[in-house]
Amino acid sequence: MQKISFIKLLNNINFSILKKLFFLLSLSYFCFYFFKNFDQISFQIDFARNGKYIFLSFLFCILSIFFNAIAWENIVFWFGKTKTKNKNNLISFYVLTNVLKYVPGGIWHFFERYNFLKDISNPQLAFYSTLIEPYFMLCSAFLLASVGIIFSPFYFLLLIPLVFLNRKLIHLILIRLETLKIKTISALKINNVKYRFEERIKIISFFPARAFLIEILFVLSKFIGFIICFYIVNLENQYNISYLLVIFCLSWAIGLIVPTAPGGVGVFEACFIFFIGKNIPQNIIFVSLIYFRLISTLADLFLGLPFLLRKLLKRI
Repeated sequence: MQKISFIKLLNNINFSILKKLFFLLSLSYFCFYFFKNFDQISFQIDFARNGKYIFLSFLFCILSIFFNAIAWENIVFWFGKTKTKNKNNLISFYVLTNVLKYVPGGIWHFFERYNFLKDISNPQLAFYSTLIEPYFMLCSAFLLASVGIIFSPFYFLLLIPLVFLNRKLIHLILIRLETLKIKTISALKINNVKYRFEERIKIISFFPARAFLIEILFVLSKFIGFIICFYIVNLENQYNISYLLVIFCLSWAIGLIVPTAPGGVGVFEACFIFFIGKNIPQNIIFVSLIYFRLISTLADLFLGLPFLLRKLLKRI
């Protein structure tokens, strides 16, 4: 009886409002500490000396987008999509539509990829392979974070999501994700998707090793892009890389979970500052995070601007 009551309580919780509230609190937290440290923050960088490192960070952000696209392609194949000679279209389309995550609403990149896949496969495969992709990213980030806390009691907690990433249990995650994506499902006008999963989806292996390993490379590329920004700002002192990796992965994962924030903006930064505490001077962290956000956003815009302009011109 208590279990049933607890489930009913969870179903009555408006997670959409909670996510928006968390986003606003994160943004407020970030702004509060930013202005608190404003007199110590300096954005002056010797571009003659550090220009090549900024460009290197930009390249790693570009590389991360391509790794993410290749991982998505392999997720689509894992879900049973037949490989064709034009398979690279999946990668290029993903890269081009990545910029749409910054568009208000947070579903337009999902919408475009679903429509693209639907035309070359079936609605169920298109829906589920697009829906599950953030879960792959989450598992990858948690696995990398767990490497830095092997002797912590939280180690096994971070590995729990990975347990469900297999042919036998993946449907449990998909069912849960469906309940969280009701707004997206209604926008796509998909009817009774969950009842046709086994009918239209033929998962080809027990564990999606290739897709998962490439997602790990995606997160690592993102981290390298950030760590370059960090050491541009902070050349004098050396800090534990594994510690920074754990903080980065956990903060980035939370930014991913809260889709109210376009591209995790505000949430990732606030969580990073919260987790880092006073272990590293906050003025260094603020400058590093802001430079990384600018560089990673520019990478998205650089690759996705042609697609975005084409969409805008069609509306004119």
